[in-house]
Amino acid sequence: MNEHIHPFVSAKPQRLGLLAGAGRFPICFAKSARAAGHSVHCVGVLGMASDELGDVCDSYVAAPLGRLGKAIRLFKRARVDNAVMAGKIEKTALFKRFRWVRNFPDWRMIHMCWKYVTDSKSDDSLLLAVIREFERDQIRFRSALDYCPELLVKHGFLTRRKPSPAQWRDVNLGWAMAKEIGRLDIGQTVVVHDMAVMAVEAIEGTDACIRRAGTLCRRGGFCVVKVAKPQQDMRFDVPTIGVQTLQSMREAGGRVLAIESERTILLDADEVVELADKLGIAIVALNADELQLRIAS
Repeated sequence: MNEHIHPFVSAKPQRLGLLAGAGRFPICFAKSARAAGHSVHCVGVLGMASDELGDVCDSYVAAPLGRLGKAIRLFKRARVDNAVMAGKIEKTALFKRFRWVRNFPDWRMIHMCWKYVTDSKSDDSLLLAVIREFERDQIRFRSALDYCPELLVKHGFLTRRKPSPAQWRDVNLGWAMAKEIGRLDIGQTVVVHDMAVMAVEAIEGTDACIRRAGTLCRRGGFCVVKVAKPQQDMRFDVPTIGVQTLQSMREAGGRVLAIESERTILLDADEVVELADKLGIAIVALNADELQLRIAS
């Protein structure tokens, strides 16, 4: 298992920094960490992070994407030594018109880009550069799962409905394809129907990938496969599903959601399972070895 899962879990309360992007994961993390006795000091990416973080964190400030120095100063002021990333950093913001006006970089961001960012603008390249810049101020990033391991999905069927033999074949194809695009650091999700790849996730994210599959497969019934990258760094970009994933599948016509057990974050688990059962969507958490056994049988 990846070296960044759970080696730093401690019962001793800590002052934790939270660098928050979009979605519910930062909110769930903050609630879980505070319930465990930690204090959480959050810097949310302006225009992405939820305002609800102000209610569930000990302190909260929003900062533009390019103001890395501001985030570092705020963490230092809060006496934070350990920090986590949670939530989606919507990379499409880097390709919008007038992006440099909206996200004008400060000197720390300029230094990070000059010193650490490679020619690639992949998720791994950019987020590892952020981590290295914070480390210059002795702020170490840990996996959020070091503090809330209960958010990792367990192995097995989550819903009453199970995939059919034909859907298992689609899941097998989607798994192989998703692992390959993960290896290339393109995305983590592939949508398959009748052994044909309907959509592959890239910069747009999982929900948009699912919706695109729905426009290409009007009759629905397809399988959504979401896995961790083979080289997954559990400090960032861990595959995550929640209620929004199911809502996207309902709108697009998806019938099966296959995820990687012990390497995928499941948010609001009870609500997700209840909704999936209501919609007749099958959710299964498995690993590559079990998938091969399913196909062989």
